[in-house]
Amino acid sequence: MVERADINGLLSQMRAIRQDMHQDMHRVGPIQTPEVRVSGISKTDSSGFADLLKSAVDKVNEHQMEASRLRTAYEQGDPAVDLPQVMIQAQKASVAFQAMTQVRNRLVTAYEDVMKMPI
Repeated sequence: MVERADINGLLSQMRAIRQDMHQDMHRVGPIQTPEVRVSGISKTDSSGFADLLKSAVDKVNEHQMEASRLRTAYEQGDPAVDLPQVMIQAQKASVAFQAMTQVRNRLVTAYEDVMKMPI
């Protein structure tokens, strides 16, 4: 028979650890961490995960809009836009979208795993 961890005990331990971290942080002051970059997004403040995810989606949208703008300008014969520039931006947009899709897939899998956990 498989022994399962007491979920309430585990949750109370996690809450206690989080509370200790917050108390230590207020006692010592903010920790100076280097700036973290995810797909060109700088993250130094303590805003929520939803804000980080929204800014990542917005950044992917910007890449796609820029690729579309360059593609249209090249098709219209703009001499300031050359083919390598268009192709590089299209690849940047494609890679950013694929990365965002993978993050979304991982989040959905994690959500499904949490929902399948017995209470």
